[in-house]
Amino acid sequence: QVQLVESGGGLVQAGGSLRLSCAASGRAFSSYALGWFRQAPGKEREFVAAINWSSERTAYGDSVKGRFTISRNNAKNTVALQMNTLKPEDAAVYYCAGAAQSRLPYGVSTTKGAYDYWGQGTQVTVSS
Repeated sequence: QVQLVESGGGLVQAGGSLRLSCAASGRAFSSYALGWFRQAPGKEREFVAAINWSSERTAYGDSVKGRFTISRNNAKNTVALQMNTLKPEDAAVYYCAGAAQSRLPYGVSTTKGAYDYWGQGTQVTVSS
């Protein structure tokens, strides 16, 4: 089991950048695939990015490709989301999620149902 705590959210102007971080505690961090999802008011939770245990495989939602980058540091038990060229439509609560790597034969998943562990979320607000 793994516990996840996000940080780094805040208010930024459109066109700016933010870096979210997720710290994990618990056993065998490197045996988990990790993802970021976001949820805006009145909308479904949507996939943002994911990374497998070795960082060899990543995936991104169409709306963030080319602007966001996911990375992980297994030695520090952290996963980060670098967000550049932020747009007002990126505003949401961002959640870190973990899934046992053994359950993901393709390395990553874009489906929230594949993730068993979730953080509490961090708010990102983008002003226009």
